[in-house]
Amino acid sequence: MIQPVRPIAIDAIEGARARIAGTILRTPLVRLDLGPDGPDIRLKLENLQPTNAYKIRGATNAVAQLSDEERARGVWTISAGNAGQGVAYAARKAGIPCSVVAIETAPQTKLDRMRALGATIVPVSYEQAWKAAEAHAYEGLDGTFIHPFDNQNFIAGHGTMGLEIVEDLPNVATLITAIGGGGLITGVGSAVKALRPTVKVIGAEPETAAPYAYSLGQGGPSKFPEWKASFVDGAGGQSVTARMWERMGAVVDSTITVTLDQTRDAMRLIAEKTRTIAEGAGALSLAAALTGQAGDGPIVCVVSGGNIDLAKFSELVA
Repeated sequence: MIQPVRPIAIDAIEGARARIAGTILRTPLVRLDLGPDGPDIRLKLENLQPTNAYKIRGATNAVAQLSDEERARGVWTISAGNAGQGVAYAARKAGIPCSVVAIETAPQTKLDRMRALGATIVPVSYEQAWKAAEAHAYEGLDGTFIHPFDNQNFIAGHGTMGLEIVEDLPNVATLITAIGGGGLITGVGSAVKALRPTVKVIGAEPETAAPYAYSLGQGGPSKFPEWKASFVDGAGGQSVTARMWERMGAVVDSTITVTLDQTRDAMRLIAEKTRTIAEGAGALSLAAALTGQAGDGPIVCVVSGGNIDLAKFSELVA
């Protein structure tokens, strides 16, 4: 049964932190040196997690709270790669089987890593995956479903990142994260808003897939009319679900749409300054900050993941 939408409480996020502490990495908050006239930007390097993406936080918290009966059925999720890796990693640690309804156009490195973690891959089109995410079901899979973004425990796990951000940078003024399904910004935003209500929480989307910006313009959850696939495969959905519209509306102040060229530039800058790799979705937040629309800061940009084929990364940043 699908649970009703409710706020992500700070005590749930604190509980998640204790629950996942032995699995996830407390990632560093690194200042991006842009010279004396540049904005004050800090990068939260979630690309350094064991699965190279933030989704391991939510997945670990969600799997840890399953009942014995739910565990016995095994788990499944829907993913373009990062959620699948997170759930597969947590499931393997818990000793339970995992299946992933995976978008067939996902980067090969993501598909390979999910398999290496023991997941059974069920390849589907992007449209099929999005329909399954909206329905919370996929025919033929009867295990325990862990939704990749619309799941209370999953979102609370992501909120643990917000606790770390406020502890490491108490005077944070603005937080920017990519928006895919909306779980990341809801979780981190819920934690930061609870501790620092004046912080602006801003989303970032690519121009080819910006359903939240479009929905804001329409006044309600909408499908993005000119959606196109791109190298930003870990963010930018086809639409905003009614449930995630409700979740995000409580904590998100605004959103910034960036071009693919701006995203490539941000990927290159992250590599140059931190010597780490960000995938397209992971660089959206920095691309948004560099537009100037987020103010002078201190701005925290969540680098949400770094799972991209190296050949593709080299081609994009060359």
